[in-house]
Amino acid sequence: MADDGNARIIAEFRANDGRVGGFFVGKPMLLLHHRGRKSGRDYVSPTLYLPDGDDPAAMYIFATMGGAPTNPGWYYNVVSAGRAEVEVGTETFEVTVQQLTGERRDEVYAEQARRWEDFLGYEEKTRGVRTIPVLALRRVSPPVH
Repeated sequence: MADDGNARIIAEFRANDGRVGGFFVGKPMLLLHHRGRKSGRDYVSPTLYLPDGDDPAAMYIFATMGGAPTNPGWYYNVVSAGRAEVEVGTETFEVTVQQLTGERRDEVYAEQARRWEDFLGYEEKTRGVRTIPVLALRRVSPPVH
């Protein structure tokens, strides 16, 4: 279930072949489908992603929650499941989920922050509170249409 803001973003994403305006204009966004690890409910969460420049089957997502002191619920759901489904543009496909750590996590986060400076602010807000998780998503199935 999405809150009203997410519901509007999801509708706009689907109506415009994966593009969203406003704050998100020009930023790569995907819709992350996940099941609540406790509730068993199905959720869809819009999130920005970073394509892997060397591997078209891989992308990275960031559990920023806008710099909040806690991780978003979707983070725990997809890490627990190890898999998720994503909508990217007009395609829907299954992905594996792996958490990045150490230097690799730092490199990927720094690249996202270089592209979208909002990520510098998120990191500053969470400094000393939590390290923002970075997850690698790898496509495992052909598109579902």
